[in-house]
Amino acid sequence: MPAKREPSGLRKAIGDFTPKIVDITDDVLFGDIWERPELPKRDRSLITVASLITAGNWEQLEAHLKIAKQNGLTETELKEVMIHLAFYAGWPKALSAINIAKRIFTH
Repeated sequence: MPAKREPSGLRKAIGDFTPKIVDITDDVLFGDIWERPELPKRDRSLITVASLITAGNWEQLEAHLKIAKQNGLTETELKEVMIHLAFYAGWPKALSAINIAKRIFTH
């Protein structure tokens, strides 16, 4: 019998409300897509963080900044992404991302 794994953060947050979206996220997105060998997780994190900033998805950014660090991106590299995106995604989005990163990285 496989070991019971800890429920994901998403399952803890909304699993009782919308279990299907949690299943798809855990099984397909993180269980399949993130595990594909064609791109390293570090690259996937870089792409994800940049995409979240560009789209202004602040709630998801916090978790993905933490994941990005676990996947080998440094704080300096992540800050540089935000500086770079100020010119492509917009100044307000970059500043919002920097505020979130500052909160995460200084705690």
